[in-house]
Amino acid sequence: MTFTISEQILAHISFFILFIVTVIFWVKFIYMNNKTLNIFGKIGMIIAFLFITIFLLARWIISKHFPLSNLYESSMFLSWGLTLIHLIVESKSKNSWLGIITAPSAMLAHGFATLGLPREMQQSLPLVPALQSHWLMMHVTTMILSYSALLCGSLLAIVLWIIAATKQKNFSLIKYHTNPFFNYIISKDYSKIISNNTYYESRKSLCFINFRKWQLINKLDNYSYRIISFGFPLLTIGILSGAVWANEAWGSYWNWDPKETWALITWLVFAIYLHTRMIIGWRMKQSALIASSGFFIIWICYLGVNLLGKGLHSYGWLL
Repeated sequence: MTFTISEQILAHISFFILFIVTVIFWVKFIYMNNKTLNIFGKIGMIIAFLFITIFLLARWIISKHFPLSNLYESSMFLSWGLTLIHLIVESKSKNSWLGIITAPSAMLAHGFATLGLPREMQQSLPLVPALQSHWLMMHVTTMILSYSALLCGSLLAIVLWIIAATKQKNFSLIKYHTNPFFNYIISKDYSKIISNNTYYESRKSLCFINFRKWQLINKLDNYSYRIISFGFPLLTIGILSGAVWANEAWGSYWNWDPKETWALITWLVFAIYLHTRMIIGWRMKQSALIASSGFFIIWICYLGVNLLGKGLHSYGWLL
């Protein structure tokens, strides 16, 4: 009973920390770019990562098997993977704006597991016979980590596509002067926009706005490509290890199970993304559109097919 209470405490504390971190990143993005908020956001993500790690380790010790046997545990692991991706990318890029996307994503995945699922599905139960294999850790771990990376990269592509789709190369002075708040968000130079009404200063500020947007689009495109390039090999390893495990458990490498089919569709979507980018040379809006579609495909593969309640992967269904 003590371990059960400790699990609940760890889960709720980590969710609360992720909520606070999400608020910090969005306040920093909308209202102010403060170094203190950057530090609090970074420390908060590290603490949330540690608490979720301790939760998974405690779950592992209690259940005596790797905590990836049901939807609750996999959702918690997905939240852990998103925080891990954030910490890795932030340490490599030295950019704190990634938390605007990763923090709420980790919080929502955590909230779905902690608050969205009934208490019966959160209980730690003995493994079903099909899961009693050494392949459990390798297959499910690589699949969930690949989902974390691909979801993060897809979200960056969605933001890129939205910004690029609304980008304007030529602004009229009327639109420029009637919408100063938009220019304030982009250029962070509201007082200069209001005080200078000459044509030259207006055009110079608008060129600066376009340059800032181009820089942002380029960064989003670059990081989206790098994160997806990291997640795609993990997805490939996860599918291959799952095929070997399926042959041991069910006597066949591939059974066209709904989960297997949508995992293959997910793999094909991101293979097309990488192929069109590396071979054909697509970038920006074109490649981002493919990656954006992958975001919805992943959720269909991870949760959508669970609503059917059919297939060989029946241990993780919602119904």
